[in-house]
Amino acid sequence: TRDQADYFVGGRAMGLFTVALSAVSSGRSSWLVLGLSGVAWKMGTGAIWAIVGYITVEAIQFVTIGRRLRRETQKQGAITLLDYFEARFDDSSHVIRLVGAAIIGIFITAYVAAQFNAGAKTLSIALEIPLWAALVAAGALILVYMVLGGFVAVAYNDVIRALIMLVGLVLLPVVALVELGGWETVNSLLAEVAPQHLDPVALGLGGMIGFIGIGLGCPGQPHIVVRYMSIDDEGHLWYSAVIGTFWNVVLGLGAIAIGLIGRAIVPELGDLPDKDEEMIYLVLSAKYFGPVLYGLLVGGVFAAILSTADSQLLVVASTVVRDVWEQVIHQGQPLDESRKLALSRIVVVLSGLVAMVLAFVAKDLVFWLVLFAWGGLGAALGPSLILSLYWRGTSRAGVVAGMVTGTVIAIVWKLWL
Repeated sequence: TRDQADYFVGGRAMGLFTVALSAVSSGRSSWLVLGLSGVAWKMGTGAIWAIVGYITVEAIQFVTIGRRLRRETQKQGAITLLDYFEARFDDSSHVIRLVGAAIIGIFITAYVAAQFNAGAKTLSIALEIPLWAALVAAGALILVYMVLGGFVAVAYNDVIRALIMLVGLVLLPVVALVELGGWETVNSLLAEVAPQHLDPVALGLGGMIGFIGIGLGCPGQPHIVVRYMSIDDEGHLWYSAVIGTFWNVVLGLGAIAIGLIGRAIVPELGDLPDKDEEMIYLVLSAKYFGPVLYGLLVGGVFAAILSTADSQLLVVASTVVRDVWEQVIHQGQPLDESRKLALSRIVVVLSGLVAMVLAFVAKDLVFWLVLFAWGGLGAALGPSLILSLYWRGTSRAGVVAGMVTGTVIAIVWKLWL
């Protein structure tokens, strides 16, 4: 890592395959492996609607928002999303940058806390160690290579972790199905213990729309859209879209299959560790594999956690160092690159420690805590990004109003509605 452009957007030299898998894996997190499989255990085939929205939107986003954002940020020399907003609206007052930085700090910290919570939960059960020790171990692993590598380390490790996630979410349901004798056996067992699980529309129109609506948050995720900014050629995003969509479909269906198979085998919540449906992935892994392969599948959970947590910590670092410290406090004056990189690494460590503390007090299931952060970022940043790229009439005041309104609605909805 030589300078900030390398650290935050990989020098805009990342290949199409790396960008595709990095964008997909950084967006899925433990929400997919633990959260979605748990929702499928609880709600059945209706969980399919939870993947329809984001798969569709991200496929389109690669070649629409992604291409335009890559082009515009290249022209501006922008290396963060807030760089882009400030240049787009010639905001010398830095209002957009400061409001956006506060929003990103709030929701990304909650997002990372959810990842650490999932990591601690997984390690604690898999290795039978105290929750605090599991949390420290997971956090330390993320922070060490984040401090050492920056965006390039994150992007290439995302590719490796995407492959590990693929193994876990494909191998586990396949082996379980072979042992059970196929889907007919699963269907028969589900018909006995939870017949409503076989009906994908049993959760009702409201539930279906709500799950599909998850996709609306995609454009507002800074840890995903920064991937588009990092590609070596905007034209390559067409190929990234195909690769990323295929990966999204396979991973999503794998997680749902695990939940359905798990409900057929373990129909009672009381039979799961801590009466937590999000542990079904680990329960099936322990049931069908020996210690070595079980360790690999636990690694699949951590692959999902790491792929998102490290990306989000990088976003926090870029927000504090680039958007606040350099552009606002020092008014964009050239600063020593080594000092900026050192400060970025300090911010990563401090942000990670704050997220670890929050992870201890988080009470929500991973699925719903992630959706809170996802929805908050989507509501606050997504509409402003889309309008700024496609409508010349978008104004600075409109962007600020949209950011604030989206944030307030997300928080009020979570706490009081």
